[in-house]
Amino acid sequence: MLLAQLSVPAFAQTDAIKSVPPEQWRIEAFAELPLMEQPELSPDGTRIAARVAIEGQLMLMIASVADGPNRVRMLQLGENDLNWWSWVNDEWLIAGLGSETNVEGAPWSISRVAGIKADGSKINLLAKATAAQNADDVIWVARDGSPRILLSYQTSIYGNDLGFWPRVDEVDVTTGKLRAVVQPRQYVMSWYADAAGAVRMGIGYDDSIRTAKLLYRPDGRSSFRVVDRANRRRDESMVVPMLFTAEPGKAIASDDHEGTDALYEFDLNRLELGTKIFAAPGYYDIGGVERDAAGTGLAGVRFTADGPGVHWFDPGLAKVQADIDKAVGNRRARIVSTSRDHSRMIVHVGSADQPGAYYYYDTSVGVMNLLSLISNSFGPGTHLSPVKTIRYKARDGLDIAAVLTLPKDRDPKNLPLILMPHGGPFARDSEEWDWWVQFFAYRGYAVLQPNYRGSAGYGTAFAAKGEGQWGLAMQDDLNDAVDWVVKEGIADAKRVCIVGGSYGGYAAMRAAQRDGAKYRCAISYAGVSDLSAMVRYDSRFLNSGRGKDWMKAQAPDFAAVSPINFATQFSAPILLMHGKKDRRVQVSQSREMAEKLKAAGKVEGRDYIYVEQPLADHFFSRQADRLDFLQRVDAFLKQHNPA
Repeated sequence: MLLAQLSVPAFAQTDAIKSVPPEQWRIEAFAELPLMEQPELSPDGTRIAARVAIEGQLMLMIASVADGPNRVRMLQLGENDLNWWSWVNDEWLIAGLGSETNVEGAPWSISRVAGIKADGSKINLLAKATAAQNADDVIWVARDGSPRILLSYQTSIYGNDLGFWPRVDEVDVTTGKLRAVVQPRQYVMSWYADAAGAVRMGIGYDDSIRTAKLLYRPDGRSSFRVVDRANRRRDESMVVPMLFTAEPGKAIASDDHEGTDALYEFDLNRLELGTKIFAAPGYYDIGGVERDAAGTGLAGVRFTADGPGVHWFDPGLAKVQADIDKAVGNRRARIVSTSRDHSRMIVHVGSADQPGAYYYYDTSVGVMNLLSLISNSFGPGTHLSPVKTIRYKARDGLDIAAVLTLPKDRDPKNLPLILMPHGGPFARDSEEWDWWVQFFAYRGYAVLQPNYRGSAGYGTAFAAKGEGQWGLAMQDDLNDAVDWVVKEGIADAKRVCIVGGSYGGYAAMRAAQRDGAKYRCAISYAGVSDLSAMVRYDSRFLNSGRGKDWMKAQAPDFAAVSPINFATQFSAPILLMHGKKDRRVQVSQSREMAEKLKAAGKVEGRDYIYVEQPLADHFFSRQADRLDFLQRVDAFLKQHNPA
């Protein structure tokens, strides 16, 4: 619910917000969709756009801060995915939408951008008469208050048409009127603009020869010229700016030549990196950057160490961050959105053991106002199970970080264990709120989330350790994590279950097949069972050759590490679940794994269970699917690895 009227000076009242006491927590509490996600302030800081959950369904909310619940607009999306949203000016915003349609007998994902008036009275689907498959790449938004954007989009689905390659148009989001800016060029799929709206750069890629090229011009009037090339077969790369600065011929870029992704000055004329601007403390990669009000400089840069972090270059934001950090104590405060002049902002305050809440902060008043809880059940005064980062050594001596959650108020000795590898696999876990993890810990399990070799965020050398190791050394890292937590006396070696989604689901299948003696059970959600089938499916998409090359580097022998080829070897009971509307991993990956298990003589209900959720996607966008998942997982664990 929206709580725009509740003032919480210096956070003194946050713990007084009523939460459901632990003895009354039900499984439904953990399955709740977040009440609010990714709120974004309008440029003047008076309106908010966010994704909210209403009766288990996700909607786009547009609200006036001052007027509270009386000025709230809810936009239902139907079968469309709401992928992102952003303000254009104080009266209009844009949203990226996704859907699926049938094209020549095959399912296709379609993306579009809609212009939305802040009062909800008008919605314009942009480029609706000309857009083909992908039409949601907004490369620039005007900063002068006008309702203009630059939209890069395809006008044909056929690769032999020039319209297959995106053009760039200036679009008036209030009318949908288009003005041509850059015509399509063969092989160029990505265009980049500076803060003034001049399209300055394009990236081309010819998959047939695995070669990329960089097109550049110093302004919006000159002709593009090819200034750099890279042969992907030889592992060559190009530096692409993150933003163009106000100084002609200068930019800011990210590069990893010193071992981790860091920020550097970049000379566009010589294509040379200059002075290092920022590297994350420790040995971590940087994440995204926050631009200044003009769009030509850095306000801040985000990174993840053991948990989320930020470095503010803007002294005003740095001071605000320091003041808030002091006020919230051992919780984490993240400035998630600001007005253009940085006088008003939305701040998330929470921790890994509580989902927290969003607050509206007007720096001229100096008071934090509660905007929205994230959970009705777990308010700011609630702390669930404690979370910390540990480090262990793999069998080859590699140092690996893992996130350990211990059930609250239980002696951390000889506990049943849930090993939970993340998806990706080029991703990572950190000390943040996770509804799966906290549910398992509430039931009495220790939960360990290893950032196995190949995980993102730990530098290029650590990522490279995962090459060729899908289902092999990456799997060994998971087993070594179990050995560590057992050796520490925290977990009982005879009471371990592995649970994961996406790549984590693959790891769970592989564990049940390869290392069944180590695990009492396995649970896979949206897991991959057949790498060859995954690559065949991906061959339908653009630049699939490069994707296949990458997959071959990760797993040179698809058949040898695909669980579907070894159904007879499954020796731990496994629960397979998959959403029928999953557009990331095809439902056939789990469906056919179940069929293979049955054909191998495995008994359904004893050796395996297969559940297909008819309306579920890859990301648990529906509360009903979350609840169904937790209920089935809960029952499966009680049968095979009770806490």
